[in-house]
This record gives sequence, structure tokens and C-alpha cells, in this order.
Amino acid sequence: MASCWKAWWPLILLMAPMFIATGHARLLGHYRGGRWKFAHATFYGGSDGSGTMGGACGYGDLHKQGYGLETAALSQAMYSDGFSCGQCFEIKCINDRQWCKPGHPSIFVTGTNLCPPNWALPSDNGGWCNPPRTHFDLSMPAFLQIAEYKAGIVPVAYRRVPCKRSGGIRFTINGNQYFTLVLIWNVAGSGDIIDVRVKGNKTGWITMKRNWGQNWQTGVELTGQSLTFRVTGSDGRTSTSWHVTPRGWQYGQTYEGKNFKY
Repeated sequence: MASCWKAWWPLILLMAPMFIATGHARLLGHYRGGRWKFAHATFYGGSDGSGTMGGACGYGDLHKQGYGLETAALSQAMYSDGFSCGQCFEIKCINDRQWCKPGHPSIFVTGTNLCPPNWALPSDNGGWCNPPRTHFDLSMPAFLQIAEYKAGIVPVAYRRVPCKRSGGIRFTINGNQYFTLVLIWNVAGSGDIIDVRVKGNKTGWITMKRNWGQNWQTGVELTGQSLTFRVTGSDGRTSTSWHVTPRGWQYGQTYEGKNFKY
């Protein structure tokens, strides 16, 4: 038995770094995106994109928050009750020579809104965002980069891609001493959030609940404390922003923390 162990030991030593690297790649590395899939795309919001501001993810003014007009409302199946808010996609118009732009250029957009179902229309004739359809309702400026205006709806290929953001994760704090609501935005890497925890300098870690979109809440009183946030994306990576606020933080203010690598 001892001789068997000695025979296998060099192989175990050789493979050990592989297991260690595999186990930590999704936690310490970069978000790598996903495989190509197929869907359809339409547009909304007017030529200036003003109708795309706000939305079900809670981001508000998309220009001020850095998302601009490279955005999409996601069908209910994709929106997933807000879990997909902030995800980034590469999209190409395909299989339509009449309406796709020549060369099949790519656009890169962020999911910032919900495209709600229209139960009055069939899913293949107007009810484009009815479950279980996968559908992008793009801002008009984004749509016109890949297809002609008269197309209305086009088939597309899409895939998840890493979100590239400037600066750190932003935490906009609203509410009152009995109810704290934090909008989390400008998230790099996977772009989305599956878990948020907050810690005051007088508390342990508190698990926050998703209120709507990327607004997260807690009923624990946090005023007068320096706050630390721990954000987890769908790829399993976690970013901890230690003492991102001063003890005298104010409601309505935005604070910048540590972002994910991309």
C-alpha cells in the first residue's frame, strides 16, 4: 500500500495546483461571460432615448449613472424579478438580409428595465415579451446600430459579456432610520447582484433583501455608523467595500466602493 502511495504522490502534487486554481477562478478571477444564444429584439423610448430613463431596475437617470443609451428592457423570462438588472450583453442582428445592418455589427448593452408581457396579444405577434420568450426591447439608438428602423423586430444572437465600468460600485442610500433602502449600481464583472450584506461599526453582518430592481433594504437602524457593504454577483465572486461611508453619512447621498475585476 505504501508503495502505491509513493507511486501516485508525484501525480497528486502535479494536479494539486489545478484543483486550487479551478476552485478559486470564479471567486478571484474575471467574469468570462456566456455562450451565444438566440432571441429577438425590438426598440422603444424614441430617437433621443428619453423614454428609456428610469425603469424597473431603479437606476434612474441612465446618463448620469453611466449606462447611457446602450440599454435594453428584458422580457419577463430574462428579467427574473430583478436578478438580471445590470447584466451586460453583446447582441448581433442575424438571419435577415433585408433588415440587418451589413457586416452584422455588435452592440453592447446593459439590462436596465423590464419589458412586461402583453397578454392581449399572442407571443408571436405583438406579445414579444410574453413568457417564456427571450426578448430584448432596446433603446432606439441601440437598435439602429444593428438593424433598420422599418424592421420593427429582428432575430438576434446574444451572449453575456463582462460589464466594464469606470470607478467603483456606487451605493445610493435612501429611506429613514427605521428603513434603509440602498440602490447599488455601476457594478462591473457579471454586473448583477444575488446577495448584499451590510455591516455597521456597531453591528455584525446583516443580510439585506431585494426590494425591487437593484434596491436593497434592511430595517436595522444604521444611522451614525460607518458602513461596509459586501456584494456578491451571479458568478460567485464577492466584493467587500470596507467603511465606504463615514459615520455621519446622510440619506440621499451616494458613496463609492470597491468594484469587481473584468
